[in-house]
Amino acid sequence: MKNVYHIKRGLNKLSDGRVNPTYSTGQVILPVLVGFLLRIKSFNELNFIINNHEFSKLVPRGTRLAQVDAIRDTLKVINISGLKQINQLIVKKSVENKVFENGTIDGYTVVAIDGTKSIGSNKKSCPECLKNTKGEKTHYFHSGAVMSTVGIGPKLVIGFEMYKPGQDSASKDEGELNVAKRLITSVVKSHNKFIDVVVYHALACNSIWFNHCRNLGIDAIVRAKNNNNNSLWLAKKIVNKTEAVEVWEDEKGFTKIEVYVKFSIKHTNKQRTQMMIVTTCMDMALKSLFKIIRARWDIENSIFNKKPNVA
Repeated sequence: MKNVYHIKRGLNKLSDGRVNPTYSTGQVILPVLVGFLLRIKSFNELNFIINNHEFSKLVPRGTRLAQVDAIRDTLKVINISGLKQINQLIVKKSVENKVFENGTIDGYTVVAIDGTKSIGSNKKSCPECLKNTKGEKTHYFHSGAVMSTVGIGPKLVIGFEMYKPGQDSASKDEGELNVAKRLITSVVKSHNKFIDVVVYHALACNSIWFNHCRNLGIDAIVRAKNNNNNSLWLAKKIVNKTEAVEVWEDEKGFTKIEVYVKFSIKHTNKQRTQMMIVTTCMDMALKSLFKIIRARWDIENSIFNKKPNVA
């Protein structure tokens, strides 16, 4: 990994807004990176490990690692563009090495987007914090949107974009969609023709998102849940009265019946559930559509649920 992706070289190029710092940005970020890899759950636990010299073999002899206070101060003013450059180089090297040559789902390279809160505090804040105020209490936090490959193969983070206070609403619905639009535009600019399909949750079930993706030359698949939307209500009413287009049984014994953009699932315990999607992939096989919408959970299970809360 060191010689292929040159992560150490990227860490050494990182910068932040501190004046006359004792530790370089790379020295501060190294234990944080290792903490993520080891899934350390908190800064207190990370501080305990540093003080016990458990990372001593990762650095040259005699090197002092930054303490948690220095790590917190650095993370508040770090230059995010440097982290993005490291991530972009990792993705480009993966493409060069043909990691995704055969796609991730049935020949398509599929990515998912989801939002996440990265850090929060009821006491400490910075100029880039979002805030929610309830009564006399104010909660400060940072949030962003993350894009990751889903399906077969490594779950690689393709890009991330942070909320911008004053530009993005702190509310999930309005704010996250704006951030996601910036994210996918940035990724397409950096990795042109890499993505075939983007899958997103019901938050993006609107013409703004679909038109944005189509203008970028990417197909979109979105789970539809909003029954208050008149167009979706009419579509559901129509497809509920039509015959099944295709029926098949998968390796788990689930029977799928697809009606235009509605999947009816008959489980092995004889229970039935339905799933409706909206998509621009009009020529894609029905099985592939179903695999992709189900694979959206990969970003939850492989990226967020395994992301330690170091806040």
